[in-house]
Amino acid sequence: MIDTHCGYCVKGEPLAKFGIYICDLSVSMLILFKEQSHPGRCIVAYKDHISEMTDMSAEERHAFYDDVARAAKAIHEAFHPDKVNYGSYADTGCHLHVHLVPKYKDQFEWNTTFEMNPQRVFLSDEEYADMIEKIKQHL
Repeated sequence: MIDTHCGYCVKGEPLAKFGIYICDLSVSMLILFKEQSHPGRCIVAYKDHISEMTDMSAEERHAFYDDVARAAKAIHEAFHPDKVNYGSYADTGCHLHVHLVPKYKDQFEWNTTFEMNPQRVFLSDEEYADMIEKIKQHL
C-alpha cells in the first residue's frame, strides 16, 4: 500500500525535507537523516505504508529487523559510535520506520534521550555524499 501524502512512500521532495535516500534493503529503504547532530543518523523505513509491526507477518517482521540490524552494523563500522539508539514513533505519519541514532560519549545528548530533530547540524551536499558512501561501503 502507498500513501500519496507520505514522504517514505512518494520519496522525492517530501522525503528530501528530512532525509536523503541511500538505498533499498531487503524489505525497506535506508535514509540518511539530514539533521546530523548525531553523525551517521539514519532511518530504516519499511517498503509498504503500514503503521504497526503487528500488521506484518512474522517473516516480514523478521526481514525488517534484519534490515535494521544490517544498517546499524554499517553505521557502527563507518562511524564507530559508542552506542546506537533506536526509536520507532510515527504518531501522525503512520509509516513504520526506525531511527538509528549513533551516540558518542562526551558528545551531544550522551546519556539522555535523543531529540527528534534538534535543528543543530546540517551538512554540505559533499559531506552528505561522503557519509552515504561510508555507509554503503559497510552494507
